[in-house]
Formats: sequence, structure tokens, C-alpha cells
Amino acid sequence: MKSIKILIAMLLLLSTVLAYADIKNVTTEQVKIAGSCAQCKEGIETAAFEKNISRAIWDKETKVATISYDTKKTSLDAILKKIALAGYDNKRYLAPDNAYAKLGECCRYERIGKNDLAVQKEMTGHDHNTASKESEEKVISADPDPLKPVLDAYYEVKDALVSSDGNAAAAKATNLVKALKAVKMDELGSDQHMVWMKVMKDLNFDAEHIEETKDLGHQRDHFSSLSENMYKLIKSAKPTQPIYYQHCPMAKEGKGANWLSQVSAIKNPYYGAQMLNCGKTTKTLK
Repeated sequence: MKSIKILIAMLLLLSTVLAYADIKNVTTEQVKIAGSCAQCKEGIETAAFEKNISRAIWDKETKVATISYDTKKTSLDAILKKIALAGYDNKRYLAPDNAYAKLGECCRYERIGKNDLAVQKEMTGHDHNTASKESEEKVISADPDPLKPVLDAYYEVKDALVSSDGNAAAAKATNLVKALKAVKMDELGSDQHMVWMKVMKDLNFDAEHIEETKDLGHQRDHFSSLSENMYKLIKSAKPTQPIYYQHCPMAKEGKGANWLSQVSAIKNPYYGAQMLNCGKTTKTLK
């Protein structure tokens, strides 16, 4: 009997090793994740899975997920955020209310509020008196779009250029520079992370140049290349709201230039009131 148990244990170990053989630079961690049924297991494991990068096995009885991932391509924090966005509270992120509401009836586990001390003990595995302040602060509501502050700051620069206000464009570019520097790469999806690594220096370069001058011509030149790289970055992941990619054929001495807009109506940042409605929407990202 003892030999049979050893054999079973060895087979389980072998199956685990084979299952994760396709993940390089692998590390494995165990995390408590809220859920209640087999459907939750499927939802959690699907949210954590990314081919050759990450996967999880969640135990319905213990509520513990064994998460393995490539440390050079993602992080535990990024995986837990994706799981929260799928509707499942965990030790670092609380699921958005709308994500939880989409779960089936059998998946409606008892939710725990951010400030509930019992939750801190249940989800982090620490008693409130011994849990660190850092671990408590990390239990936050998941934001589905880590680049939203960057996009919002970009829109502010665009709107200032629509108004042909060089002073405002410079001031708003300061906010954009700060937002770019605040991006947490480990919160980006793998595709977006790869694009971010390629464009981040150029984004900072153009934003800083817009910030350093009040000359509209110079600002608009840099806004053109800034917009091209913003487009590459935003299209690499599905945005939470529709984004309109718009084109002005007259800009840059007839070569044309593009920009991103939060509204479908054309408001040209390259000419402002001079040719406010010159241009068209060429793509809608959603």
C-alpha cells in the first residue's frame, strides 16, 4: 500500500513538471483566491492562463491556487489582477462589482469589503495585528486599464492643441510625463508590455518636448509622433472605452498626421479653429 502511495505521488509530481515544462524562468506561488464551485475553478484558471507564460491550479476545498509563471514576462501581481477582473477577490485585488455581477449564481461566493478585518485575515493569511501595513494597502479594487491615466493625460494635451493654447499644452504635457513615469510594467498584459518596451522612450521624448516649449508648431510636430506611438500601445490591448483614430491629410505640409480621440466628432489638434473639422476617423479601437 505504501509503495502504491509513493507511486501515485511520483506520478502527480511528474504530471506537474510536464504541465509547466513550457514555461521558462518559472516560479511557483500559492495564493488564496475566493470562489465556491467547479465553475469558479474554470474561471480562475482561465484568467491566469497565458500560453508559455503563466497558469494556475485552484483547489475548491482550500481556495488556494498554485500559480506558476515566467518571471521575465509577467508577475504574480499582474496575474492576480487578471483573476480579479474575471470576478474573483484575492489577497491583492478585489474584483470590480460589475465583474462579480457577471458570475453565475453558483459562483456567488461571500464577498469581503476592503476594510473588513476578517477579510484581511482570510485573504492574506495573517492576523490583523501582525499583518504589515503594506499587505493591507495592496488589497485594492482592480483597475481594468493600467494605461488609463496615460491616455487621459494624452487627451488633455490633444484638447489644448485643439484650442491652440501652447501654455495649456505645455502644462498638460507635464501631467503626461508624470503619468508615463508612473506606469507599472508588471500590470500590463504580455502583448502590451512588449509594445511598451519599444515605445516608452519615444513617448517620454515627445511628451517632454511638448512640455518644454509653448511654441504650437513645435508642440504639434512632437504630438504627431507621440500619437503614432500611443496608437501602437493602445491597440495592443482591448481598451475599456471606444477610441477613435483620426487623420488630418493637411498636417505636416500635406504628408498627413493622426491622433487619438475619446469622441467621434473631428476636432483637429493640428490646426484648431483654423480647420477644426478637417479630417476623418480611420479606425475605432474597442
